[in-house]
Amino acid sequence: MTILEAIAILAAGLAAGTINAVIGSGTLVTFPVLLAVGYPPVVANTTNGLGLVPGSFTAAWGYRRELAENRRSALLLASCSAAGSVIGAILLLELPEDLFAVVVPVLIAGALVLVVFQPRVAAWVARRREGRAAGGHAEGTLGLRAGIGATGVYGGYFGAGQGILLFALLGTALPDDMARLQGLRNLLAGTANGVAALVFVLVADVSFGAAALIAVGAATGGVIGARIGRRLAPGTLRALVVVVGLAAILQLVL
Repeated sequence: MTILEAIAILAAGLAAGTINAVIGSGTLVTFPVLLAVGYPPVVANTTNGLGLVPGSFTAAWGYRRELAENRRSALLLASCSAAGSVIGAILLLELPEDLFAVVVPVLIAGALVLVVFQPRVAAWVARRREGRAAGGHAEGTLGLRAGIGATGVYGGYFGAGQGILLFALLGTALPDDMARLQGLRNLLAGTANGVAALVFVLVADVSFGAAALIAVGAATGGVIGARIGRRLAPGTLRALVVVVGLAAILQLVL
């Protein structure tokens, strides 16, 4: 790894940590950079998963007061995310690597669609919450737990766009305010990343040097995103994610 490559990976981690704290999909920044410096797709994915863990938890730490208000529900949903993540990580390691190279461009394209339509997802969530305010809504249903488990499977396998999926699920199922939802989203995404990363460290090929660079950048970005995320221009972040994601698709298919 050259100095310029190390700087690029560190910068990508910083950007991804900030993006994850605000809208999710930071993987669409770090994963293409790892591909660009020469890592094979599966190694890039395992390295990326390990590197992004600190960023998710520093972002969640920024919402620690909101999370503490409903700790039992947060722990229950985190356990669902963890269980799904184990399944996703096993699928990544057991299925043929050639299949991953074929599937990932489709997953990235789907994640980019989620990123582009994220404002509409947020508006839809807001409308559902307004309608629920009059009639009430049950919290922590079996359907929600199953949905969180499914996003955990996706997070363990690849994870781009997982944050947006979590936001939509949580926003329509729980009566919490937006700050608590953001904290819970970061906690669940971080749990999925963390559990999958543990599996990868034990049994998969990981570039620990690159993961460390991403981790330093992502941890810093997570703090930045949690503190000033409301002041950042989400449209600018979405544009960055879309451009880098399209570059990743081109790298994988050409």
